[in-house]
Amino acid sequence: MTPALFIMQCLNGLQLGVLLFLMAAGLTLVFGIMNFVNLAHGSLYMMGAFIAASVYSHTGSFALAALLTVPAMLLLGMVVEFVALRRLYERDHLDQVLATFGLILFFNELARMIWGASPYYMEVPQWLSGTVDLLGIRYPAYRFAIVLVGLAVAGGCYLLIHKTRFGMLIRAGSTHRATVGALGANITLLNSLLFGLGALLAGVAGLMAGPILSVQPGMGEPILILTMVVIVIGGIGSVRGAFLAALIVGVADTIGRTLLPALLRGMLNRSTADTAGPALASMSIYLLMAAVLAIRPQGLFPVKHG
Repeated sequence: MTPALFIMQCLNGLQLGVLLFLMAAGLTLVFGIMNFVNLAHGSLYMMGAFIAASVYSHTGSFALAALLTVPAMLLLGMVVEFVALRRLYERDHLDQVLATFGLILFFNELARMIWGASPYYMEVPQWLSGTVDLLGIRYPAYRFAIVLVGLAVAGGCYLLIHKTRFGMLIRAGSTHRATVGALGANITLLNSLLFGLGALLAGVAGLMAGPILSVQPGMGEPILILTMVVIVIGGIGSVRGAFLAALIVGVADTIGRTLLPALLRGMLNRSTADTAGPALASMSIYLLMAAVLAIRPQGLFPVKHG
């Protein structure tokens, strides 16, 4: 592997890691703070991608698609929380898993009914269709924009959670829910807003992924699995952990898919190596998760209470 190719793959891994963080940030907030298992988080990612693709196909404006997708996903998340999930907070995790698995089926069928089974494609906006010079490498401007958006969202999440009254109530409510409610905070509204924020972040991930992936029903399940790996490695409930673990997983997965086939070609024929390499790279992510759980069961960056 040449130095230029290695740098390119590191940048691609960084871009994948940022997309995973956009997913993981919302999921870890809902899971870690509300103690709610939301398997339908990937479906919210899919709905964000479809809403953005629909607006783009009718207007031709990526900026307008972004402006409309963000509030639409916040509203959708709050509606889903109010209609389907609010009554499940005090139920055990098995009930939450079954209910949100039902939402996966519902959203997949809803997407097929509205948009059909054929993939949608969004074009990269014209103003981001070029390249930028990074370390002497010409890198696609849109993929670099994804990295910048992810970094901006990470900074925004940190400020929201640690520097605002809303964040203070979220952190306090995660461990002292009854006390926060007794002090006058509307816990029901707080939960609804938090779930809406998680849906918004998933929708932003879908919006940013639209121009580089095909938008189709069922696209949320594969990324949900990687997202679960990220929050387990990073520490459930930790936004900082989600960010760092997403970068680790993104870079490891991307480098592995490029490096392992090249290494295996020295021992196997080319077609077998090209098949086995990506499979082994995918397995390495789960081996990494198992190793982290064996050494630090709470994740690399667990939330510190108190």
